[in-house]
Amino acid sequence: MRKIKWGVMGTAFICERSTFPGMLQAENCEMYAIAGRNMEKAERFKETYGFQKAYGSYEKLLADPKVEAVYIPLPNTMHYEWTIRALKSGKHVLCEKPLAPTEAQAEEMFKAAEENHVYLMEAFAYQHSPYIAAVRKEIENGTIGDVRYMESAYITSDYDQKNIRMRRDTLGGCTYDLGVYNTSLILRILGDEPAKVRAIASFSEEKIDTLTSAIFEYADGKKAAFSCGMALATDLDRHIDRFEIQGTKGSIKGTGFEFNGDGELSYTITFFDGREEMKTISVPQNYRLEVEQMGRCVEGKETPAVTRGFSLANARMIDAILEEIGY
Repeated sequence: MRKIKWGVMGTAFICERSTFPGMLQAENCEMYAIAGRNMEKAERFKETYGFQKAYGSYEKLLADPKVEAVYIPLPNTMHYEWTIRALKSGKHVLCEKPLAPTEAQAEEMFKAAEENHVYLMEAFAYQHSPYIAAVRKEIENGTIGDVRYMESAYITSDYDQKNIRMRRDTLGGCTYDLGVYNTSLILRILGDEPAKVRAIASFSEEKIDTLTSAIFEYADGKKAAFSCGMALATDLDRHIDRFEIQGTKGSIKGTGFEFNGDGELSYTITFFDGREEMKTISVPQNYRLEVEQMGRCVEGKETPAVTRGFSLANARMIDAILEEIGY
């Protein structure tokens, strides 16, 4: 199996917590180069994770002709610039969510990918999970009849004010950091964009939203709602991950569910005739799944599982929510 040479632009915490373990497991991934604005930190990552090259600037990584694909875990405000620069350098790009602050910028990024004949994929690792595929299949098969309502929640601890999630200048806030999971889950499961969006939020002194709730109304009459927030005990890594789907024959509830979770995850189907069924899905490390999928795209074997259309639809939903809450 050919291994794709990956370059990583940035030394964010998500790399150590989630992405690098996934890359190390990925069968078609070669951790070739790491770049950071702090050369000492880049060198430390090189030694710790086995990269062949370490660069003290993102430009030098993009200038390396051996780099085939680039992973971008930079702050939200830097996604647009560095994704386009990477695409214009002829690199395939896996960019962390949210892909861009607005749908308009996301569209420009995909246009740059098309013009340079490379792939761009938004890094929603959980979207590659067989658990999500299984729930979506239940809906497609009509297991619970016609969907009438879906709800989701993703609430985490809040953070020290130095954390980029808590700062306006880095486009922090719970909608950008967490709400994108809820909107993308609802979009994936229901397979449609809402006709109307309503939302309300609480804001911090730094003018970022710390608790946001939204309601979606669809053209066919179904509805959805979600809440996201950074409201639990500070810096304790606590979180609430939840979803439930109500249909005309029954409901599906995530009883052993976690965004980006792996291992044995379960959901419960409750039928209105009294029957109940629990299903358990074995889920590999999600970041491994997205890296392997992107690698197959680079080889020309597949196209991105998180598509251009999906990312742009999700961005439109986020745009509508942010406009509603006055972010």
